[in-house]
Amino acid sequence: MEAVQPHLQDGHQQDWKREIEEKKRRRSWKERVNCLILRKRRSGRYSGDDGPEEEEDEEDDEDDKEDKKLKDALKGKEVKEREINVQVENTDGRNENVKRGQWKEINKGKTDGKGKRVKPKTDIWNKEELNDSDENLLHQQEDFTTEDDGDILGEILVKTYTKHHYASDIFNTLTELRNSCVLTDLTLSTEDGRTTVCVHSAVLAAVSSLVRDTLMQREETKSGEGVRRRGDEMDPEIRSWSLSLGPDHVDHVGLRVVLEFAYSGDVTGLNGATVAQVRAAAHALGVPRVLELCDRETQQNTSSINRAEGMKNHAAEQMEISLRSIMELLLGKVGCDVVLDAVGASLPAHRVILAACSDYFRGMFTHGMKESRQYTVALPFLFASELEALIGCAYSGDLRLSWECVFEITGTCLQLQYEPALSLCLDFLRNEIDPDTCLDVASFAKAYGMVQLLGLADDYAQRHFQRVSRTTKFKCLPATQLLQYLNSHSLCVSSELVVFRAVVAWIRHNPEERSKLAEQMMRTIHFPLMTFKEFEEVQATDIWAQHRLAPLSRRLSVDFSSAAVPASQCRVYFPKDTMVLVGGDQISEDFGSRRTSRDLWFGNSLRNHAGLVKSVEWRRLGEMPEPSRFSHEVAVLNGQLYVIGGRRYYGRDDILNSAYRYDPLESSWEQLSDMRERRCCFSVVVLGETLCAIGGDSKPGCLQSVELYCPATNSWSFACPLTTPLTGHAARVLDQRIFVCGGFDGTYRCRASMTLYHPESGSRRLSDMSGPRAHHCMEALGGRLYVAGGVTVTAARGDADDTAATVNQLACETYDPVADCWTAFEPLAVPHVGAGGVVLEGRLYVLGGSSHRDDSDVHMVHRYDPATRRWENVGAMPGPNTDIRVAILGLPPQLRS
Repeated sequence: MEAVQPHLQDGHQQDWKREIEEKKRRRSWKERVNCLILRKRRSGRYSGDDGPEEEEDEEDDEDDKEDKKLKDALKGKEVKEREINVQVENTDGRNENVKRGQWKEINKGKTDGKGKRVKPKTDIWNKEELNDSDENLLHQQEDFTTEDDGDILGEILVKTYTKHHYASDIFNTLTELRNSCVLTDLTLSTEDGRTTVCVHSAVLAAVSSLVRDTLMQREETKSGEGVRRRGDEMDPEIRSWSLSLGPDHVDHVGLRVVLEFAYSGDVTGLNGATVAQVRAAAHALGVPRVLELCDRETQQNTSSINRAEGMKNHAAEQMEISLRSIMELLLGKVGCDVVLDAVGASLPAHRVILAACSDYFRGMFTHGMKESRQYTVALPFLFASELEALIGCAYSGDLRLSWECVFEITGTCLQLQYEPALSLCLDFLRNEIDPDTCLDVASFAKAYGMVQLLGLADDYAQRHFQRVSRTTKFKCLPATQLLQYLNSHSLCVSSELVVFRAVVAWIRHNPEERSKLAEQMMRTIHFPLMTFKEFEEVQATDIWAQHRLAPLSRRLSVDFSSAAVPASQCRVYFPKDTMVLVGGDQISEDFGSRRTSRDLWFGNSLRNHAGLVKSVEWRRLGEMPEPSRFSHEVAVLNGQLYVIGGRRYYGRDDILNSAYRYDPLESSWEQLSDMRERRCCFSVVVLGETLCAIGGDSKPGCLQSVELYCPATNSWSFACPLTTPLTGHAARVLDQRIFVCGGFDGTYRCRASMTLYHPESGSRRLSDMSGPRAHHCMEALGGRLYVAGGVTVTAARGDADDTAATVNQLACETYDPVADCWTAFEPLAVPHVGAGGVVLEGRLYVLGGSSHRDDSDVHMVHRYDPATRRWENVGAMPGPNTDIRVAILGLPPQLRS
């Protein structure tokens, strides 16, 4: 049977498939396993290259030399492998919620009794399946890792991705196959012959000791008689068989409940009226888990509703147990009815499990093809290492992936239409993409016509352009792809010099050919936006020494020195998500009054102007419902904006407890249930699917209470209170933990405290900041918490009573939750009291606010970049400035066109 080939794009994308196939022909499986474990990534491995001819293709002898050289280099070294478990929960539209576990290191070199290192077994197949040549390769591989020289050359990052609820998914598919009588190989019948059902022996053997023991006896008998052979036709006795349940009074009622349990983990038909029939069937088949449920049913006096609910919650756990039992059958080669003969090894499996996971195998085994009658199926286009990984995924929902193997395994998944493993491969490519691999991902996605993955990879490359442009793979980009990046509004660069350096590096990789495209590439660079110092570097670049580029250099120099830069000229960059400003309050020009706001503004684009000038392009999004408010809180949950509490003006009765939700896709507002208490100057965080409103100021004074909002029930409930009342504090979630920082306490003393809060267990004190702070911003960024702005309290100089004075806080510091310590970073240049804070694309923004010294508004937006460790001015606010709140929200494209 021919492999089902995925659709490939025309042109150079065909090189991708040819490259994989060529590597498969050049390398044996065991040699390739060595490469997957030991080799470092090759530069430009998957990127299209229009460079020199000698760099386009690797000759066979070059490949062999490199492998030999690598082996010689690694001989006597210890290779360490790092593994991380990642659980992936699939939701609608392929949105994944990835929960990362703790790192753990696996030392792959273990020692034998003589102190030599031996390679641990990683295959789940016995060595008897290997021929003599395979054994020799395996011994070579072991010899290669036996000597110990002490030093570690490097680490290979391997991550285990797990498909959440996989057991439920595969058993649902198996149920569908059984209902359609597809690949059912076991016929169960009662002694009287009145009840006959067809099932999958592997599924029933996972719960039934009778079926499992019978399968094992059949394996031993057929092995001794030599019935199993590697011929074309499959022995009918191996293909299907029957089993009579004997004289135990088994009827269709009890048998139906046992089979329901085998395929779903549930026993909805078990009740007081049927327990005896179910017990008889479970006893006949040897199903101890159902017998235990029968005993529980007999002893329980709870209502049928409660029992049904308990069984429902228990079903998922039972399916997990059953899936592990089927995996044990595979490891023991019990009931395996097919052997897949791949390059390097022959791997046993159960046809029904393969068919449940792969449309390729389902078509092969169920549509009358010759492979449906064969015990051994030849798959000469697959390596056993890749097939082994996919078979393991079919039985467990787990897939071990690294950048050394993910492209090959993904290609195999597409070829075999292996959906569970394919979804995990795509999760890996989306979640683990980085500057070194994004161009590989883009090339792969383009070759296989994977539009969404291609868009993600291209977008990543443009938004991390400076780091990507420093990689070797960048120099291998085709000219059309580079021009696409340079002309895109998604190109994120700090200055035009970054673009110039990238273009020069690309041209230098193949100057003979690419210098012809230099003028076209240079037109994408806005040279007038550079500073004089930056343009001096442009002029000093030796690339202009080439004869054909000299006229271009002179023209650029004239344009830069003579032409004035129009105010409208800038490089426009559109972030994927947008900053949305909500409400706030603004002082009049004559300082005579203040005006509260209902406005919503969003930052449509970020702009680089001439020199170091930057700005945000603000657009009005609309208005929130009455009343206008400030000192409120905002949060984003499931793509929707929540606006909660605050105050309408400065009176005691102006504090609010109302809450609204904004849907940006529908551009609609919905009023929600009011909070239990009125709050302003408080904090709201998102913890899971819940909003948590913490502390704040209210009519009776500073609050100690905490409220939780459940969107599903549209209700607020009190949680464990704070240890002390707080207002003007800041709270953020980092690693699913709530951190609460600073603020004023019940006596309105400014605090330097940092606490860890949990809605059920309350607060735990952590290390204090270097000084007290309130009305500040705190944001999570890069595994740390960044604190900026606000006010602090100092002792007034010369005061005999050492009276405390409240002043603007310009100092900034960051908190490391692992070390439980604070570190200062560059202070702000101007005050930001009651400012909005947010993190956008790895940088901290502090927006607006006021100065405590004279109550004047601060109209500026400042941005801190942890990479450069400095603040920069990115323009002015659009309107309201003080006690404003900011959120990151995804807006529909039509608003940003």
